[in-house]
Amino acid sequence: MIPNQEQQAAQALVREIKNLAGKYAKRMRFMEVCGTHTMAIHAAGLKSLFPDNISLVSGPGCPVCVTEKHFIDHAILLAKKYDATVVTFGDLVRVPGSTGSLASWRSEGGSVRVIYSPLDSIEVALSQLPRPAVFLGVGFETTIPTVAATLKAAQARGVENLFVLPAFKTIHQPLKILAEQQDLNGFLLPGHVSAIIGSDCYRYLSEDFGKPGVIAGFEPLDILLAVRDLVRMTLEKSPAILNDYQRVVRHHGNPVARQIMNEVFEPADASWRGLGMIPRSGLAFRESYARFDAAARFPVEVPESKDDPRCLCAAILTGSRTPDRCGLFGKECTPEEPVGPCMVSSEGTCAAYYKYGAV
Repeated sequence: MIPNQEQQAAQALVREIKNLAGKYAKRMRFMEVCGTHTMAIHAAGLKSLFPDNISLVSGPGCPVCVTEKHFIDHAILLAKKYDATVVTFGDLVRVPGSTGSLASWRSEGGSVRVIYSPLDSIEVALSQLPRPAVFLGVGFETTIPTVAATLKAAQARGVENLFVLPAFKTIHQPLKILAEQQDLNGFLLPGHVSAIIGSDCYRYLSEDFGKPGVIAGFEPLDILLAVRDLVRMTLEKSPAILNDYQRVVRHHGNPVARQIMNEVFEPADASWRGLGMIPRSGLAFRESYARFDAAARFPVEVPESKDDPRCLCAAILTGSRTPDRCGLFGKECTPEEPVGPCMVSSEGTCAAYYKYGAV
């Protein structure tokens, strides 16, 4: 579709959204679960196009943001005690821990290697022999199969010094908790995660909680189409799960990726920033891959970690607050000097508000 046609299509969708919303007397609140959606919505200025009775709020779909400070503390303490090289994606490097970030620890002489694919961790580990290389396992179903494939490859190659500190998260259990919130009318469901887990698995949102959900892509037209469908289903009181991203997402997802993930990992309880401990919302190593578990292989005592009580990141991740209501936002908390991970991550809501503004 050429730009002029895209503009016309967008204008038509906005008119339709406003027409439908005008027939609904109450306010509609929809949660975009994915951090990439949050950034795309702000980059395109889409919120400014919606009528006053439609609001989009952020959810816990930024893997860096929902990972608690305790995990950063754990990684640094482990690396210090066992002289390990920390291997990580770039977003985690500047996330504050209790006594500093991975970036500040690296400036003190710590070994931190940033990679762009989990598979790169194998070559990093081999270059560090015999020093242990500990990959920080943060991510959702989009990333986890690649980590699992990396560990299978490392096992096949006999790489003995690669380990993973797991903080993996899976999306369904927190969605069930959020679906119980009466002030949420529906969900803009994540495109990347859904490419792995499929579209059929979200039926509980409509069947058990009466909330519509729409799987969307990341272009402005994708998001406008999804919002149109959420408004229509809310107006008609006909909740369902729609897949508006069929060019990427299939109803069955990616069975091969899920098989690899399930071969290496099994469900486990996990702690989420803003939501606390949620049963079976994370992943742990299966016994056949337990030798890769850095937490078991390199035990450390990690003191209790507490966030700055002034930081609203936890509330932002559950849609109950927005960054502009935080007294730290844009003052003591900036991308250069972040207080919380929502300002650090490229998918963080605070980072989106800071870069593109509140609308």
